[in-house]
Amino acid sequence: MATGVRLDLDGRPIKPMTICMIGAGGFIGSHLCEKLMAETPHKVLALDVYNDKIKHLLEPDSLPWADRIQFHRLNIKNDSRLEGLIKMADLTINLAAICTPADYNTRPLDTIYSNFIDALPVVKYCSENSKRLIHFSTCEVYGKTIGCFLPKDSPLRQDPAYYVLKEDASPCIFGPIEKQRWSYACAKQLIERLIYAEGAENGLEFTIVRPFNWIGPRMDFIPGIDGPSEGIPRILACFSNNLLRREPLKLVDGGQSQRTFVYIKDAIEAVLLMIENPARANGQIFNVGNPHNEVTVKQLAEMMTEVYAKVSGEPSVEVPTIDVSSKEFYGEGYDDSDKRIPDMTIINRQLGWNPKTSLWDLLESTLTYQHRTYAEAIKKAMAKSVAS
Repeated sequence: MATGVRLDLDGRPIKPMTICMIGAGGFIGSHLCEKLMAETPHKVLALDVYNDKIKHLLEPDSLPWADRIQFHRLNIKNDSRLEGLIKMADLTINLAAICTPADYNTRPLDTIYSNFIDALPVVKYCSENSKRLIHFSTCEVYGKTIGCFLPKDSPLRQDPAYYVLKEDASPCIFGPIEKQRWSYACAKQLIERLIYAEGAENGLEFTIVRPFNWIGPRMDFIPGIDGPSEGIPRILACFSNNLLRREPLKLVDGGQSQRTFVYIKDAIEAVLLMIENPARANGQIFNVGNPHNEVTVKQLAEMMTEVYAKVSGEPSVEVPTIDVSSKEFYGEGYDDSDKRIPDMTIINRQLGWNPKTSLWDLLESTLTYQHRTYAEAIKKAMAKSVAS
């Protein structure tokens, strides 16, 4: 942990606090816990069903931060301890969610319950007990861009006013009800509106975070290794799985959707600024992404193939990508947005935050981790499959 008095952005000393982190055992939670343990004096009550990704922070007892992190194994759906843990803390951070696109079509009820119904008690307990809340939402609340409804040859499609997404100005445009892919975005938008209303009517101190494709080590799972064999993780882990197994990367509908990607360690810097600067963060909704790392999904696949060949020392497969339809890959009811490019004005003004890591560098770091962590396990699993 860093020594000396830590100051916030306005030069005031930062007091040590206790943070109740719901979903601490996941991808984002594990990196945030690492940051808090290594660089701050804050305590963390880490709540989750699993702790595999933070075990290195919990054991052994001789770790320098051992008295500053406690793991509580619980499911927020039905655990009476939740309110007590929120009461013990100065700040609650809610990371819990179902946030895998493959689930939005196949498990729409679970998706809606997880992202709206299960989050209601967290908001309620924070409001009733006057506890600050940082709630993790998603860039998917924006839905489709205005530009996607313009004629394909319209020059306005190139005008940032029609596709750059602004927290305080952009409309939230979803597809029709039978496109169940929007179940996630709709549930996330509704909980945002509830949190905002609690702030307006009951004085809840809140910050809402809208992540734009945070990428890095420990993201999601590799099917059949540390996740279900039939599971479909998000894009980076999906492509990583293909690369590790030396399979073509599957491009849904040709991979023409455009996305931006930000490195998890850059994004966690932004979250720490929110935690330690409540006067600047309360009542705000923040886009957290990197508009400079914009590519089509197809370009991402090509870049990942090149980077993986470098970090693994293995040549690329002869046919690096194949096209599949969204219906074939995700099932009936899938829909998508054409672009997700964040406007960074508010977070830059309030917190002075800007992302630093290029797309190439974040892919190199992440794929190096993926290769070191999974390559041997996948080779053994594939050999076993062939033998059987």
